[in-house]
Amino acid sequence: MTYDLAIIGGGPAGAAAAVYAARKRLRSVLITKDWLGQSNVSEKIENWIGTVAISGLDLSRNLEAHAKAYGKDIIDFKDGEAVIEVKKLGVGSLKLGESHFKVTTDKGFYEAKSVLITSGSRRRKMDVPGADKYENKGIIYCATCDGPLYSDQDVVVIGGGNAGFEAAAQLMAYCKSVTLLSRSDYRADQATVDAVSKNPKVRLVAFAVPKKVKGDKFVTSLIYTDTKAKKDVELAVTGIFVEIGSIPNTDFLKGLIALDQFNRVPIDAKNQRASLISSDDGIWAAGDVTDGLFHQNNIAAGDAVKAVEDIYLWLNAK
Repeated sequence: MTYDLAIIGGGPAGAAAAVYAARKRLRSVLITKDWLGQSNVSEKIENWIGTVAISGLDLSRNLEAHAKAYGKDIIDFKDGEAVIEVKKLGVGSLKLGESHFKVTTDKGFYEAKSVLITSGSRRRKMDVPGADKYENKGIIYCATCDGPLYSDQDVVVIGGGNAGFEAAAQLMAYCKSVTLLSRSDYRADQATVDAVSKNPKVRLVAFAVPKKVKGDKFVTSLIYTDTKAKKDVELAVTGIFVEIGSIPNTDFLKGLIALDQFNRVPIDAKNQRASLISSDDGIWAAGDVTDGLFHQNNIAAGDAVKAVEDIYLWLNAK
């Protein structure tokens, strides 16, 4: 059969898309390897609107349950499948029964008139001794989600770009001290650097390369190399917030969409439409997989809703 919509990904954006696709009565297929978004590792999320506090795992379970409750009679959920390729089958008209895209997974393939990419991204991680051992035990990848858990504690931020400085700006509201380490000179906007550096809680250290994470049950310190002074320095910290970028899950889109320099999907922020290499119609993206300026759970869900609203209009204008 040919679906109205194929949704690729099961995080907050994918779940929101499924709920709204069901409400619009769009015959859809949702394909996801799992429902565990990046926040799944967070012990406590306090910024999911409408919920005072929830664990990342419970949020993932709630999103899956909501999507499946709404979509049980109109959406086919393909859990445990990884998308390998999305291929355009032809421009043509979109009359009933015609396919527009072929989505190939490790278990089969599906045809759909439109595609919404909500495949998210994965965090770029520190590659130093101790980093794997203390992940989620003091090594954190979301200041927005977990910053309040480190109230009145000494923490460090790894990353000298805008994301690193934005994380430091959030953390200085909660933490006793915030040390920001950058491998090179700072790459954030100068206005952001100036604003953060004025806070007495914050210390900026450029040309600092992480070397080792130490701890007991949880992180107790970070050793970094001062490449200018050519010496190692040990910081006593309980939290290490890593902001060295993310890797979008877009390998299956190569050849279909003109990705940006970071392999993200460029979108029109008004409607979440993406641009195909050979045509402008039929594909949308929402969440961390896009080149949007901000990436958070609430934003991903809202962008997916926006996309489905536009997809519905696009399908019914054909």
